[in-house]
Amino acid sequence: MTPAFEQLQQALKRLPGVGYRSAERMALHLLVEKPERLPALVEALEAAARAVRRCARCGNLAEGEACAVCADARRDGAVVCVVEHVPDLVAMERSGAYRGGYHVLHGRLSPINGVGPGELNWESLKTRLETGEVRELILALGNDVEGEATCHFIQQHLPPGGAVKVSRIGFGLPSGGGVLYADAVTLRSALEGRREYS
Repeated sequence: MTPAFEQLQQALKRLPGVGYRSAERMALHLLVEKPERLPALVEALEAAARAVRRCARCGNLAEGEACAVCADARRDGAVVCVVEHVPDLVAMERSGAYRGGYHVLHGRLSPINGVGPGELNWESLKTRLETGEVRELILALGNDVEGEATCHFIQQHLPPGGAVKVSRIGFGLPSGGGVLYADAVTLRSALEGRREYS
């Protein structure tokens, strides 16, 4: 293969869930089998890179200041579901069981990996809590040590006086698993079985 082909294959292989063989098949498909699809893909990637950003309020994907969830007046913005990543938010939305707002942390605390509050989307959540706009926080983080540590950190930094109710999603999710890989029925069960977090 040519150096340019190998460079494309390596770039594709760096995408999540794509291994060596998948990257090779995609590169061959785009360059040999369906080269007419390549310009549209490049254009879509460039357009998305220019237009898509983080929602200033919650951290979800947006093309303006606010994402579609934050801009939807029919949702209860005082109930906020905290998730690790945007795909977790997408999975929660797919369940159809939740009509509140979200906050995407873009990770979780992991001192071993050098991830502290400064590396997370924590300051905007802190601001939302301090302004009194949040009545309930639903913590939908993974059921592992880092997820629990992140939940504990959030609880320790709530405004005093108990104005914010904190609950943790119920776990029909496997221990050590995350929201992203759960099916809609499991997520519905997890939301309905949420409990007070203390």
